[in-house]
Amino acid sequence: MPLQNRVDPFGAIHAVPERGLFTGNRGIIHDPETKTLLKKRWALQAWIICVCQFRDVRREPMGRNRNGGKAGWTELFFLDEVTALAAGHRPCFFCRRERATDFVRRFGEIFSIAKPRAPQVDKRLHKERLASGGRPQAVDELAGLPDGAMVTDGARAYALRGGMALRWSFAGYDEAVEFDRFAGRPLGLLTPATTLCVLRQGYEPVWHPTAEA
Repeated sequence: MPLQNRVDPFGAIHAVPERGLFTGNRGIIHDPETKTLLKKRWALQAWIICVCQFRDVRREPMGRNRNGGKAGWTELFFLDEVTALAAGHRPCFFCRRERATDFVRRFGEIFSIAKPRAPQVDKRLHKERLASGGRPQAVDELAGLPDGAMVTDGARAYALRGGMALRWSFAGYDEAVEFDRFAGRPLGLLTPATTLCVLRQGYEPVWHPTAEA
């Protein structure tokens, strides 16, 4: 049975076979004895996006990866960076320093912060992300959103790229839908407002290869 550590664009955590391109965490939210999630879905405001392979580090997912045989941070997995950003995560400064620096720099430019820091981003995101209590904003026009933004029609999630809405699944993007097919349908924005601003400022997230099809 797959572990319950795969994250969808809404920020919910599922047990499915597909792993995706990235890992990340929200702190320690699992029981290493049973390898199951605790009732809480985060332990801190810093929700990050990490690479699956970094140096020679080896971890046992949802195991005891901290000194003294204690539970370390809970490994979560995402289809791609677009998905992780929609769920409210941001790049990690430890294993993705260049990308994290770029993300936070653009955040500072948008909000006129001379020396922006990751905790400032985390504080804003924690109020906005759906999985920590935020509410989806209504979307009036898809054409006004940047590539990498994700929206929902209430049932499915779609990532916007090149004037098309790519239907999301844990296995990848399986259909490209023209914007006019959503005319008259209520849509909600999944990507947090702060991240949306960073995307508008030019941050380019990593896409799953199926987005190229």
